[in-house]
Amino acid sequence: MTTSDSAVRTAQPIAAPAKAPTTGTAAPVRRKGGWTRGFWLRQLHTWHWVSSALSLMALFLFVATGFTLNHAGDILAKPKVVDGSGQLAPAFIALLAKGPGDGAKVPVPIAVRDELARQSRMSIPADTAAEWSSDEVYLAMPRPGGDAWISVERGDGAISWETTDQGWIAYFNDLHKGRNAGWVWHWFIDGFVISALIFVGTGFALLWMHGRHRPSTWPLTGLGLLIPFILALFFIH
Repeated sequence: MTTSDSAVRTAQPIAAPAKAPTTGTAAPVRRKGGWTRGFWLRQLHTWHWVSSALSLMALFLFVATGFTLNHAGDILAKPKVVDGSGQLAPAFIALLAKGPGDGAKVPVPIAVRDELARQSRMSIPADTAAEWSSDEVYLAMPRPGGDAWISVERGDGAISWETTDQGWIAYFNDLHKGRNAGWVWHWFIDGFVISALIFVGTGFALLWMHGRHRPSTWPLTGLGLLIPFILALFFIH
């Protein structure tokens, strides 16, 4: 071996050992100034499907009842009316005699309320405010899809009542409007609105991110906005 060959071999760099392959999920890579497009797409898809799952059944309810409300005149319903009468015992009449005067709106005594519920076979909420006058106590109990009332004569304790049931379509229509549905349904509608807004917002963001690859995205979106605007402007007076 010559001296020149030895010098050439010595000058050659020694290769670094190969790195072992890593396992597991790599952490999201950040660009300068923000997360990557892939990160935002994953987040938007996650929030979009979660909010759609939460809103699905309520959205179906409101869409279906929107149709029935729009065709309320075409959907015939025969209300079911049930009335009755009864009589309070003297002890209950005495409790009513001790009650407030004209114009008061307070619940009847618990014992009287339980007796009225027993005779009429109605469920009377504890916070039902009765309308008091000098000769009558009147309890109005409207509910989704129907109505109910009880009237009691303060002098002789005569009771009369009536319930009206408009049917299931009227029931769901009233839920759509939040009519006489109580505070629990009131809060449910608020929660549904928040979920639906997230669904709509993430859907719009996904349209924005995919729109460049789908030329028909924004014309169709604009058409969805333009059609109700034109109808309202020219055909609603």
